[in-house]
Amino acid sequence: MKQFLISLFLILLLAACGPSAEPAPAADEPGSDNAAVVSERCGDASRLDTELSVYNWTDYIDPEIIDQFEAECSVKVIYDTFSSNEDLLAKLQAGATGYDVIVPSDYMIAIMIQLDMLKELEKANLPNLSNLNEIFVDPPYDPGLVYSVPYQWGTTGIGYNIEATGEIPNSWEWIFNPEKAAQFDGKLSLLNDQREVIGAALKYAGYSMNSVDETELEAAKEVILAIKPYVATFDSDSFSEILVAGDVVIGQGWSGDYFQDIYESENENLGYVIPQEGGVIWTDNLTIPKTAPHPYTAEVFINYLLDAEIGAQLTNWTYFGSPNAAALPMIDDEVKNDPGIYPPEETMAKLEFLSDLGEGTLLWDRIWTEIKSQ
Repeated sequence: MKQFLISLFLILLLAACGPSAEPAPAADEPGSDNAAVVSERCGDASRLDTELSVYNWTDYIDPEIIDQFEAECSVKVIYDTFSSNEDLLAKLQAGATGYDVIVPSDYMIAIMIQLDMLKELEKANLPNLSNLNEIFVDPPYDPGLVYSVPYQWGTTGIGYNIEATGEIPNSWEWIFNPEKAAQFDGKLSLLNDQREVIGAALKYAGYSMNSVDETELEAAKEVILAIKPYVATFDSDSFSEILVAGDVVIGQGWSGDYFQDIYESENENLGYVIPQEGGVIWTDNLTIPKTAPHPYTAEVFINYLLDAEIGAQLTNWTYFGSPNAAALPMIDDEVKNDPGIYPPEETMAKLEFLSDLGEGTLLWDRIWTEIKSQ
């Protein structure tokens, strides 16, 4: 994995120089007449449907991209959001069948493939796959991109207000050491995501973020419970917004969300750091459920997002890393030159992808339930 991460860094460097369990919204029948399409980015107009249902993470696409796609392709996008991979999986397993495009993370892709939930992609409908950075075309969770297309990538670390911390909190100790955490009583936040929170506690304790060892997981649980009295909230939707608002002064979260809100706030006291122990590196991916009512239109939408210009527009809005090599020249310098977004090699070597836990998932579920209930 370390070799994979270092290769990712080198290639990027060279190129740069939720929800309820109710069913998804009902959609129209496939094969609708859509002769009004004029853009060459919209595929075969005769095969497009008039609606497309997308299920994505919160605040994870420039709204103008949706508007542009609707205008260019005469397709109405029905957009819904979720807060964690587990919420996404639970909703689909509960019977939601109307979604055309979903955006699971790497480890969840592997789970959904095993559960036979995803449609194989028609590569002929995705010519913009050629825009991808070569390191992303054969990922360990979906070799050969049979079911998924990389959307954005990033890291999980610490957002902070240096007026409160006094220095850059470059270790998980600032969150998981009770003496440190007590300084931020009621002003500390954690993600509402069991893989991220337990994983970070495992990393702090010196273990792998993908451990399924019961002793190690129990140790991580005790680490979290020891600082839980000081935690203001478990939040995966607005963690960066509450940092900017001053409701918290330190927290765990995803790189792009922090950068997006910090840059917009123009508050020089706010920052984001990847802890020295390491953390999560992840890739979110565009996929099509087997139950998708509009698979061709879904592939046209995915190919649209793989366009170089659209890919740059996306990253310039989200502040997450782009897997799109053709987009890199158009990405703002403040984004591609920021080490928190495109980390240096030594930092990349300490990051881990979250992997499928297999039967260990039940143990993780129990540990998380015990953490949240105490």
